[in-house]
Amino acid sequence: MPGIHHVEVWLADLENDLQEWGWLLGRLGFTLMAEWENGQSWSAGGAYLSLTTSPNSTAVPHDRRRPGVNHLAFKACDPANVDSVMNEAPEHGWFPLYHDRYPHAGGEEHYAGWIENSSGFKAEIVAESG
Repeated sequence: MPGIHHVEVWLADLENDLQEWGWLLGRLGFTLMAEWENGQSWSAGGAYLSLTTSPNSTAVPHDRRRPGVNHLAFKACDPANVDSVMNEAPEHGWFPLYHDRYPHAGGEEHYAGWIENSSGFKAEIVAESG
């Protein structure tokens, strides 16, 4: 069956980033499935996300505007959950993007919020449509 098996995200500030990502993933219903000295894996919907460091990582900080992955989009069930996540996010190191156009920055039929963490990673929180 086609689909994504997993995504691996390399982190520069492991302790801080794991706290921020851990809050977001837990809040969205992911389950912590593994922990090791340099990372964690979280699962949901038959796929998983690994957050880790690597000795092969460069010293350049993450920049979502460079070629590569710009952001990850996560399902949040309904608009009320999107709103709740967006309201709680700043307390956990995630800050709103495009807030002047919230919740329809992606178009009138697309209910979502975008957030960025202290390391520059961007996430989209999407209400699933019926």
